[in-house]
Amino acid sequence: MEMSDALAFIADADRGAELELRHPVTGAPTGIKLTLAGPDSLTQRRARLTMADSLSELARADGTVGAEDRERASVASLASCILRWEITEDGQSLPLSQATAVRLLSAAWAREQVDAFAGNRANFVGGQK
Repeated sequence: MEMSDALAFIADADRGAELELRHPVTGAPTGIKLTLAGPDSLTQRRARLTMADSLSELARADGTVGAEDRERASVASLASCILRWEITEDGQSLPLSQATAVRLLSAAWAREQVDAFAGNRANFVGGQK
């Protein structure tokens, strides 16, 4: 592997890849489509650093962070990796914002699918979009 090949992972991951969420029980496509930054992207790197800073600020005197605070920071980090989306609410297109992304990811089934997809390099390499 050459240096350019190694660095291509960053570019591919920053372009993002599309995930269509599946119904949590039936597995049927939901029509909710998210473009996510990949694990080697600068976007995910910034999200991880922001989460680390948030967890440091939330730490108690003994250095521990409560489970709810950890989950909130994790969801916010994952929401930051959504680059674009196609989603509606009450029949209207819903604009992407950090708050609306966090709201979507408050559904555990959606968060699990997004987390698994965003962490899998195979989804982002060589035009696998």
